Amino acid sequence: MDTGLIASGTAIWAGVSALLLGLIIGAGFGIRYQKRKLVGSDPELGSKLAGLEATEKELRTQLLKADQASAIQANQQDQENKVLVQLGPVKQQLQQMQDVVQRLEKERTEQFSSISEQLRTAVETDENLRKQTQQLSQALSSNSLRGVWGETQLRKLVELAGLIKHADFSEQATITTDTGMGRADMVINLPGGKSLAIDSKVPFSAYQEASAISELATGEEASRRDRLIKDHVAAVRKHIDDLGSKAYWTGLGSSPDFVICFLPSESLLSAALDSDPALMEYAFKKNVALSSPVSLFSVLKTINYIWRQNADESQVRSMIKLGRELYERVGKLATLTSDLGNKLTSTVKSYNAFVSSLESRMLVTARKLNDLDENELGIDSIDEPKQIEESPTAMTSKELSED
Repeated sequence: MDTGLIASGTAIWAGVSALLLGLIIGAGFGIRYQKRKLVGSDPELGSKLAGLEATEKELRTQLLKADQASAIQANQQDQENKVLVQLGPVKQQLQQMQDVVQRLEKERTEQFSSISEQLRTAVETDENLRKQTQQLSQALSSNSLRGVWGETQLRKLVELAGLIKHADFSEQATITTDTGMGRADMVINLPGGKSLAIDSKVPFSAYQEASAISELATGEEASRRDRLIKDHVAAVRKHIDDLGSKAYWTGLGSSPDFVICFLPSESLLSAALDSDPALMEYAFKKNVALSSPVSLFSVLKTINYIWRQNADESQVRSMIKLGRELYERVGKLATLTSDLGNKLTSTVKSYNAFVSSLESRMLVTARKLNDLDENELGIDSIDEPKQIEESPTAMTSKELSED
């Protein structure tokens, strides 16, 4: 409500009320005067005057009520103005809240649009994944393709573990066992000429059908899923029996007496073990070790570590052997050096004896001959040769001495 308009209306009403009050008071005085003048002469007129007085009284009462109502309205307006002043900060806060709400609404709209886009992308991704899964399932329905898939997964796992083809492992190795010829998908070479056979063929059909049914399924679908899982367990048991009967370890010479059955997917093994907890123990009794990608990777990493340790030990042994050979050759060289020193000492002694003989015998005679007639012979004086006073240094080190 506009406070200025209310105040203006209140002022107008107050002016009108004052004007009416003045008119009524003036009329009252006039009526009293006329009453005094006319009452005595006309009784009927006196009665009319009495009615006018009653009307005056009623008008006064109504004016009083109007004044009171105007005062109340003015007081109410004043209170409303005070309330509006007090509500000013609240109005400002409400405006701020409205701005915040509008901003949040805008952000919500933008986020909703973003979420809608993400959901649309997720739906498209899920659809693509479903198609790829369907294609993969159709591809894996072939026994030959399942075999290739298992072999590929095994090769990737072995390479990730750091093993090297043809050095640390070989594929499709032909093995002659006690039961005949066999072909292992992979043979891992161990230090010391030992070997370990791995088979990557896997029963997959029943599990593939079971995985297409939701775990939350009920009724006939749930029963069908349970039957398919049991069929999967039975297929794994049969595969264990086949591997155990092949006895690859008997054709590998120095090999642990078991073969690893690699299941390329964790779910393939977990589904079978969840349905039949005794399956692992059954496989051990058949000399077959069931292995998922995680457990087999741990084994392969351990084998790689053993190979590295073995290589380090071989290098240490080679270094020790080379050191021993070097030590022996240094000793041989020391012997030759000592012999050379002895021969040099003998040579020096022979040289000194020759010089001594030269000085004491030949040079004395030569000088006498020259003294006869130095000018006539034309021979200058002969310098005396000097003896070698130093001798070769003897070797004192234990490694370089003859003893």
